[in-house]
Amino acid sequence: MKIKVTQEKLNKALSNVSRIAVGKVTLPILNNVLIRVNKKKVSLITTNLDMAVIDFLPVSSSEDGVVTVPAKLLAEFVSNLPKGETIEISSKDTKVTIKSGKYSSTINGALADDFPELPEINEKEAVIYKIGVDEFKNSIGQVIVATSNDLTRPALTGVFFNTYNQTLAIAATDGYRLAEKKLIDKVESEVKAIVPASSLQEVLRAISDDIEEVEISFNEDLVRFRLGEIEIISKLIDASYPDYKKLIPKDHKIKVTLDREELTRVTKLAALFARSVGGSIVCETKEPDTFLVKSIANEFGENDSMIETKVEKAGKVNLNSRFLLDALNVMEEPQITFEFSDHIAPILLKNKKDNKYTHIIMPLNS
Repeated sequence: MKIKVTQEKLNKALSNVSRIAVGKVTLPILNNVLIRVNKKKVSLITTNLDMAVIDFLPVSSSEDGVVTVPAKLLAEFVSNLPKGETIEISSKDTKVTIKSGKYSSTINGALADDFPELPEINEKEAVIYKIGVDEFKNSIGQVIVATSNDLTRPALTGVFFNTYNQTLAIAATDGYRLAEKKLIDKVESEVKAIVPASSLQEVLRAISDDIEEVEISFNEDLVRFRLGEIEIISKLIDASYPDYKKLIPKDHKIKVTLDREELTRVTKLAALFARSVGGSIVCETKEPDTFLVKSIANEFGENDSMIETKVEKAGKVNLNSRFLLDALNVMEEPQITFEFSDHIAPILLKNKKDNKYTHIIMPLNS
């Protein structure tokens, strides 16, 4: 196997694939990157058994072959080579030689025989969607904040891709909050799939400035994200997702419009005093024009902040300040609506103009 490639291209490709090469003790080969050259097509591949990352590397010349090399070592070595130089990688049996100008190194690799076989998407049966990269990044960021880390409830550790009324939506909940974003309108194919949040985070990290579109392909138990020369294939979470739409309130008695930046600021101030009470803060409306955010009096003291806005009905609700800040940080418009009914009903946050994003937070016991 032999390839010639610029330092910049190889460094970028290794950076993309090496992040998941954290091998398990029982399978050391997972520490390695598979370098495959077949008919002038070069691919770098890593896997952790749940997910695989493939980078198709453009090279100036190549000779067919396949070998595996410790991914972290190769990535760190290449990253320290001078930019603008051409790198030549060649292998003989399991010895891999890397040369660039006056720099040379030989790394002990391993035969590819033990490298796990990669899962494949059946193109004929796959459900495929395409979306602009900016919309994809923003939308995933808006819902992934609501995923759970509780491995005893695996469905909640992922993002639920689902279709209804010819709309592709994504949703996430940890049982205390819920985020939904309508992603694509007028879709023809239907899907219900839970994608691990860890896989989506890897996809977000792999997106570079030169990528304009994300292609998402679903099979029965797999999803593939195609980002230019990069493919990320992940297993889906095998679980039933809760019927989250039942959790979205149909109407509220109290609705106020607030400046998102100002609400973020006063929530941060109240949160400083709420650390000893689990981040609990009070949001309260007072007729005719006051919205209050305050901390509950405790050993640190207390804090009250006021926002002027039109109020038609008085009410208050206790919230987790971190949950509220998480929601505000991913909302996009300067004006948002804050809706609730009473101290036990969930609150609803929306952008004032764009109704594609919905964020719900369950109140704390008052």
